Amino acid sequence: MNTVEANGITINYKIEGSGPWLTLSHSLSCDLTMWDELAVALAPTFTVLRYDTRGHGGTTAAVGAYSFEQLTADVVGLLDALKVERTHFVGLSMGGMIGQHFALAAPQRLNKLVIANSTSRIPPEAGPLWDERIAIVRSQGCAGLVEGTLGRWFTPGFRAARPDVMARIGKLIAGTPPAGYIGCAAAIRALDITARIGAIAAPTLVIAGADDPGTPPAMGEAIASTIPGARLEIIPSASHLSCIEQPESFFRLLADFLKG
Repeated sequence: MNTVEANGITINYKIEGSGPWLTLSHSLSCDLTMWDELAVALAPTFTVLRYDTRGHGGTTAAVGAYSFEQLTADVVGLLDALKVERTHFVGLSMGGMIGQHFALAAPQRLNKLVIANSTSRIPPEAGPLWDERIAIVRSQGCAGLVEGTLGRWFTPGFRAARPDVMARIGKLIAGTPPAGYIGCAAAIRALDITARIGAIAAPTLVIAGADDPGTPPAMGEAIASTIPGARLEIIPSASHLSCIEQPESFFRLLADFLKG
């Protein structure tokens, strides 16, 4: 494990490849291994930096509610520690939420932005869903979320065809520290930055999964229509973890956008 001390925590990270810097930010309940397949594909062209978000993997899981300001400061602290001046940023789900905040907080550090399977706002009516998930984690740990999460994250056909992937991602979900899940869930539950993201100046690609119930294409459309010049791409036959369910399509969209 490679770690740095930044923003008051220990952050676990991995670097591979060569070329312009590209930072990958994972979803809630995963860690940097979510990007294994994509990192290999990108490494010949980019210096790929992936990291475990606060409360996940090998990064400190502090107790208490986290904020996106805090999660963004973690990214900036990591880049500072590694002396990375500018980077492309690719975030999926929670990672895409961090990406939007990073683009606003540190525009001078960002080249191009990719926001995948994400949203700029959690509607108030989704609050009880998050309360329910937090209650499950408090009573059962994150193992209590595995089945429901896999059902939202992948299409039924993919789940049936790839028990190996279900086992791998299920293990990541179950292994998430409860404090990390609860801390990040507090940040996500309060997300509402649609009114601010029109100020994002970086070239932006928004990716949605056609079959994603958690962050459906309409949420991607709302982001893409608000950020000036952003474009939306919808990946067919993909649910929430589109980078894992349709890796070739995801990589092709990314490579075309980042090299273009």
